[in-house]
Amino acid sequence: MSSVLSTISHATLSHLIASGSVQEAEVIAQPGGWGVVITCGATKQSLAARRGSVRIFRKFETLACYLKDLGIAHYQVNASNYDPVATKATQIRPDSALRMRVAHEAAAYNDWLKEKVSRSLDGLENGTNRIIEADEWVKIRAAKQARSVA
Repeated sequence: MSSVLSTISHATLSHLIASGSVQEAEVIAQPGGWGVVITCGATKQSLAARRGSVRIFRKFETLACYLKDLGIAHYQVNASNYDPVATKATQIRPDSALRMRVAHEAAAYNDWLKEKVSRSLDGLENGTNRIIEADEWVKIRAAKQARSVA
């Protein structure tokens, strides 16, 4: 895929498939996975990732499902650069567990906060909660601070 000069986005590829312009698709082994080259007329373009670089699928099955969902059921496969060891080596992401844990904690906090706000608003509507005026809140806060210092 190094000879492919331009990339094509998922949206553009979908439009080209819908219009019947796609003539051929070729799946090519790359370091770390599989790439796709689409032929439309005399133009060959590789599928782009969201950030503009060439999209690499780590698993062939994922790529096959992606192409089938788009409506491409027949394609050529070039596995001459396939290296299962290189594919496994690029899959190690030590930061993934931390990133996912932080994301789940943030989502859990967001859910808790939404529930808390919802219950407070419901309490204001049904009268079980009351609005504390600003001057009264200043007195409550000062009393709490005095207790925490003592």
